Order: sequence, then C-alpha cells, then structure tokens
Amino acid sequence: MQQLILALFIAAASLVAGPAAAESGKPVHIIVAFSPGGPVDFVARVLSEQLGKELGQTVIVENKPGANGAIGAEMVAKSTPDGTTLWLTSVGAVAINPALYEKLSYDPLRDFAPVSLVVNNVEVLVVNAANPAKNAAEFIAATKLNKKPTSMASSGIGSIPHLALEQMADASGANVMHIPYKGAAPAITDVIGGHVTAFFGDVPGLMAHIKGGKLKPIGIAASKRHPLLPEVKTFAEMGIAGVDTDNWYALFAAAKTPRAEIDRLNHAIRRVLTSTAARDKLIASGADPAPSTPEELTALLVKDTAKWARMIRDKKIQPE
Repeated sequence: MQQLILALFIAAASLVAGPAAAESGKPVHIIVAFSPGGPVDFVARVLSEQLGKELGQTVIVENKPGANGAIGAEMVAKSTPDGTTLWLTSVGAVAINPALYEKLSYDPLRDFAPVSLVVNNVEVLVVNAANPAKNAAEFIAATKLNKKPTSMASSGIGSIPHLALEQMADASGANVMHIPYKGAAPAITDVIGGHVTAFFGDVPGLMAHIKGGKLKPIGIAASKRHPLLPEVKTFAEMGIAGVDTDNWYALFAAAKTPRAEIDRLNHAIRRVLTSTAARDKLIASGADPAPSTPEELTALLVKDTAKWARMIRDKKIQPE
C-alpha cells in the first residue's frame, strides 16, 4: 500500500498542468505556519537569504500561524501552482495531523508537491539543572521508584515532544505523566522553574538554555549523538531501543506545479544548503542541513505518516 501511495504521489507531483515556471523577477513567498522568532522561522530566513540569489527572484518569508498549521497549508494548497508560493513546514502538519484530526482542511498527499527536505532536528530529553539524573537511564529508573508518575511536559497533544515521550515510555516502562502545554516556550519555562520534571525538544530550541546551565540534556532520541552535545548518549546507547524521533522541516509547493519548476527550486535549495554560509548558520543553531530529491521527501513523508498514525491509533491519542 505504501508503495502505491508513493507512486501516485510522485505522479501527481510531476503533472505539468497549470501555469508555466515562475518568471524571473516574480517574488517567491515562503509560508511559515508559525510565529516569527521560532526555529522554523529561523530556518526559513536563513534559507531565504541566499535562495533569492540562486533563483534570481526576491524571496519573502510570510508567517501564517494558527490552526495547527492549517492556515498556512491552505494558503499554499490554494495558491497558483507556479512555484512562487512555498510551504516550509515541520513534520507535524504534514505527517502527524492527518491521523490526529478527523477533519483536516488539506491532504498532504493530494494538495502538495514535495520540493526538498531542508533540515533534520534531533529531539533531546532535558531536565532541570538540579535534577540528580546524569542520563536518561537514571531518570527512567528514578521514575519507577516513585509511586506517583513523574511529570513530563510537551508542546501539545500529538506534537513530536509528546510522541517522543510515548516512545520512551513504551521502550522503557518509565512511570511518567504527560502534561501538554500550548507550545514549547511555556513547557520549557516550567521545566526550568521546577514545575514539571522533563521535556523532549528540538536541539535548536534548547541550546541556549543548555549552554546557560538552566537545563541538563540527558538523552538523544536519534541513531547517533548530536555534534553540539557530544557527551550526551543516545537512548540506544543506554540500552533503550526505539526512541528515535526526527522533527524534520521540508518545503512543499502547490500540487500540479510543473515538474520543471520543482526541479529548478530543488536545485537552488540544494545549492543553498550546501553553501558554507547557510550550513554554518544552521549547524550552529543545532539543525542538520539535509537537502533531498522530491522523491526522497515523498518517501520520508509516506513512511512517517504511517509511523505516527500507528502510534496515534495504538495510544488512542486525541486532540484537545
């Protein structure tokens, strides 16, 4: 079934219906479904700095937050399919929302043409700096000694931090209680303040607090250690398999955007993400630049959609 979906999605994305490729000089708009100042917005602005030069067009970042990404998604889905309106989204809006919400105003496999993966974002488990646990294994062992479940924050029901928490609980039997917040910022504030015990979050969003000594990183939810946190072990290294979460960001255009235009955008994005200037900024933030072909992005989307749908179904996770 996944192979059939993949083949159909690639075929749909390759249709040459609609207008011709974007004319040089016509602005390109990158729609970000989050407020300014966040990690997705940061990546969009790093990308836009050089993408305009590569395309010979002005590139404008537009923030369209709200409705768990639906406002930004709809804007791109309904845009003229000429490659001048792009959607930079995290994994949640394209691979998690379809299973989380019974009624979604867009269909990621039907309404969008994949352009390129942009960055991978590793999740790291953090606790208050005063927490005695030296690593995730010690933290999990401590939760099992407590009669009451240990509180763990997330940025919302069905978010990547929430699903990472569920992965850890399944893999280790940790005695934890999920406390959903409306966004990462208040969750992080309460971990720092000692009101909640732990939090999974993207490395870029946590590095300032880790460097400032306010949060302690104790486990990496990935297959390898993070270069900015080389001393922090992965869960697999601690004998806890199956805790591997990637909050990737990717670019999509409207469905039926001509394949020639998708390829033009893809090649420009690949040049930007392999340039020293953009790579250095992204890597310094904690993100991992990861350009891909449209087909590779499609395969990743299909795989992660199935992966998170299975967990959401098995855990009976429902939005607020």
